[in-house]
Amino acid sequence: MYDKTRDAYLSMSSKYRFILQRLAPRESARDRQHEAHEMKQQNNDGDQLQSFCTNEGIQITDEQHQLLVRYAQMLESWNTKVNLISRKEDAPVLIRHVFHSLLPSLVHNFRDGETVLDLGTGGGLPGIPLAIMYPQVQFLLVDSTGKKITACSAMIEELGLTNARAMHTRVEELKGLAFNTILSRQVAPLKELSRYAAPLLKKNGELICLKGGDLQKEIDEALREGKKRKGFPGSVTLKPIGEVSPLFNEKQIVIARWR
Repeated sequence: MYDKTRDAYLSMSSKYRFILQRLAPRESARDRQHEAHEMKQQNNDGDQLQSFCTNEGIQITDEQHQLLVRYAQMLESWNTKVNLISRKEDAPVLIRHVFHSLLPSLVHNFRDGETVLDLGTGGGLPGIPLAIMYPQVQFLLVDSTGKKITACSAMIEELGLTNARAMHTRVEELKGLAFNTILSRQVAPLKELSRYAAPLLKKNGELICLKGGDLQKEIDEALREGKKRKGFPGSVTLKPIGEVSPLFNEKQIVIARWR
């Protein structure tokens, strides 16, 4: 068969052939250098995750560590196709999002057989990281955006998690279900999150939110509305997490209870 590409290459002057030959290895070298940099950064982030977990008394196995790192990689990959997290990150996704999602364990003892709802999960936060850490706890992740649930379902399957399920639905459409714990990383006001949570939360259950900023007005509004409704929330407590890392300055864990 007549190979036009080969003939065109042979017809070039030796000078241009030499240039092409020199360019190819250099491009490959740049690729290798970039891959090495990415690998080093991932290792650094992984070490930082281990250090943070140790400092906060969060026990993590090697397998869990590997799954959390893998999830962070998948989250970044899916984020190029679906808007799951901010695309202008100034910190590693593994720390800002994945480790951050583990912090509810500082205020809540996740028990075997517990049922947990992740309200407005987005890219699986905080549900997927916590499902990795607590394989005996059942997690239902819901979001009203189908593309986000498609991403979550794919990541759950690839990670091999059997205790987590992602569902495309509005929380108002969940009927006949009751959860021990409801989690949210949403920016929605606490009174709105409490309104969604109240019909789905068992009487000894908790709504745990990861939020930022000055929350006093938000809390007062939620408590006032709770008195008009089913009595939820009856109380709200805060745990600042700025001391965990400067990345979480002005961030707090909000725990809403029936009493």
